Amino acid sequence: MIRALQMFTPVQGVAFLIFGFALPLSGIVWFFSRGVKFTKPQFLVANHEVGPLVGAMSTAAAWIWAPALFLAAEKAYTQGWVGVFWFVVPNMATLVIFAFFAWKLRSLFPDGYTLSGCMRERYSGRVQNVYLTALIGLATCSFAVQLLAGAKVLSVLTGLPYWSLTIILAIIPVGYSLYSGFKGSMVSDSLQLLMIYAVGALIVPWTIIAGGGWETVEKGLYGKSGTFTDLFSGDGLTVFLTFGIPVTIGLLAGPFGDQSFWQRAFAIRKDSVRLAFILAAFIFGVVPITLSLLGFLGAGMGLTAVDTQRVNLEVVGNLVERKLLPGWILIMFVYLLLSGLVSTLDSNLTAISSLAGHDIAGRAGHGESLDRRGFSWFSRGAMLVLVVGGIAIANIPGMTIPYLFLFYGTLRASTLLPTVITILKKQVSEPGMFWGIITSIVIGLPIFAYGNLYKVTPMIIGGSLFSVLASGIIVLIATWRRRT
Repeated sequence: MIRALQMFTPVQGVAFLIFGFALPLSGIVWFFSRGVKFTKPQFLVANHEVGPLVGAMSTAAAWIWAPALFLAAEKAYTQGWVGVFWFVVPNMATLVIFAFFAWKLRSLFPDGYTLSGCMRERYSGRVQNVYLTALIGLATCSFAVQLLAGAKVLSVLTGLPYWSLTIILAIIPVGYSLYSGFKGSMVSDSLQLLMIYAVGALIVPWTIIAGGGWETVEKGLYGKSGTFTDLFSGDGLTVFLTFGIPVTIGLLAGPFGDQSFWQRAFAIRKDSVRLAFILAAFIFGVVPITLSLLGFLGAGMGLTAVDTQRVNLEVVGNLVERKLLPGWILIMFVYLLLSGLVSTLDSNLTAISSLAGHDIAGRAGHGESLDRRGFSWFSRGAMLVLVVGGIAIANIPGMTIPYLFLFYGTLRASTLLPTVITILKKQVSEPGMFWGIITSIVIGLPIFAYGNLYKVTPMIIGGSLFSVLASGIIVLIATWRRRT
């Protein structure tokens, strides 16, 4: 099976990644980003002038990270439609809900750049610092997830060592991101979203037909074991408790605790923010729903996956091995994979660039213009630091996509309610904001991590709920006490 999946020799694999993907992508981004001026508004938020359609496409592409490409199919294969439900529905609902809060914050800070910068303006430097910690931590872990997911699959397809592929994947978006900033990310996102749609429309229907048709998909709707039939009973209840609750909390907190999405909220024209994010939800939803069909198909076929995290690829590979699909279809799958991963990688790079270029450079006393050498070093240097950190995390022995996904989902949950309260209320306690977030991170995160490490369900649930609720409760209590 593994031999059949290897489509390239290591040398061919490097050539394919560089000449078949990286250089063409960089060339197109460069062409459409010509004339970018290295000023702060242009480089970090495209002068606040992005239109709704481009903004929606970019947002959807940034939301299509490794979990959307792999976890939906894995859940379909292992936990049937129940697992897919608890992944897809919260994902789409999150962007719709976020649309209204993004519009509101943009109204409050029409010329803003970062969420953490808004928190400094509203509260203090120390509140800004805890937000920076959460935002930078999420960008780093998200970057690592993309490297981990992509390198695992590409290692099978090319025969290249996993560690070397994490380096190659990390380098691909750096060149055009350093040159073109946020505008380059928007161009890259739109291009790669179109690639995902085109390749998915080719691969998935063809694979279903080759694998036995829709009847085989229906056989797999309840997962490989066939026991995941209801949302809130039997094995479905277990999925709800161990995956549904924490992933819903993590996803709802997702854009609220991710500078990639606040950067888009500040870049899209103010009157188009809500429309862009609502449209993005539906553009995004097509992708995991479509790819989950491959997981259902694998379960219906009775396939025994070598690694459930890449079951979508193994389904295609199984049919290639049986001569039911041509081998080159795996190459198309690689393009789909790379498009989804790289769109998130460059979003993480531009997000970290804005945090360093606006917040950290501002705290260091540098001016507003990116032409100033010091400011430019902060913005671009942060991208390079992120690359190193992401590669290091992706190469930690035993690291998995679901663990990282749930881990940083809980991390960003600590800022969810404080951010919502800030947007909705005019008077909020600064000490409550600071100590509330600190409490959620220091107590909630270790509980959740321990529960995942030792498979203790009550601690997994408790850690997630504590992380999201404690900070909000402390903020509200502190605000109430200040008024009384």
